[in-house]
Amino acid sequence: MTTSGLCVVTGGSRGIGRAIVHRMAADGYRVIATGRDEAALAETASTAPAPVETATLDVTDPVQVEEFFAGKEVTVLVNNAGIAPSAPVHRLTLEEWEHTMSVNATGPFLCTKAVLPGMRERDYGRIVTVASIASHVGSRYTAAYTASKHAALGFIRAVAAEVAGTGVTANAVCPAYVDSPMTDASVARMAEKTGRSPEDIRRTLADFTPLGRLLQPEEIANAVAFLASPESAAINGHSIVLDGGGLQR
Repeated sequence: MTTSGLCVVTGGSRGIGRAIVHRMAADGYRVIATGRDEAALAETASTAPAPVETATLDVTDPVQVEEFFAGKEVTVLVNNAGIAPSAPVHRLTLEEWEHTMSVNATGPFLCTKAVLPGMRERDYGRIVTVASIASHVGSRYTAAYTASKHAALGFIRAVAAEVAGTGVTANAVCPAYVDSPMTDASVARMAEKTGRSPEDIRRTLADFTPLGRLLQPEEIANAVAFLASPESAAINGHSIVLDGGGLQR
């Protein structure tokens, strides 16, 4: 599945984002990986199968987003930047809530708003948001994360309704727990707060789906690559759940 054009991946420095950057570069896109960690972005670029550009970008900053996308003809936007704090509701601070919503929901809004006019003018574009199964169901200690992912999915569905019938599509991929640095950080927080071993927590997360294991970042990248392809033209406004069949939508 080889194509061309500019693909921008937010949160492209590690984990799922890095896998998406590498996959899209291998598929022939000109790829710009964005993030806030310059060293991690450089490592992503140095290990990619084809040349990759990098740029620092805070997706919650409307000025940065506008300046970054100005003049760029984006063929594919992958909204991947995200954070995953965990805390019971009564311990969740307003600052944590607002920051999570800003990164996970406002970020996709700002980036999508920036690329959408050009896509509509050219009558072609693919917008793919990396959400989570948390965009469909709730679980303990994930109130801010779950709310933000529900918001991100709702937003992408509204965008899909606006572009329906054009050459632009907007979809989401919704994976279960992924073997990634973000999950490692979540495991460490859970271990600190509960006293359970990291190995026990990872086993619990792995058993969360019928797969009985954590997903690999490349599996999410494969789904993103398909939704970003010309062959996916008939798919719009959908969330592709990646969990082995535990949540059927």
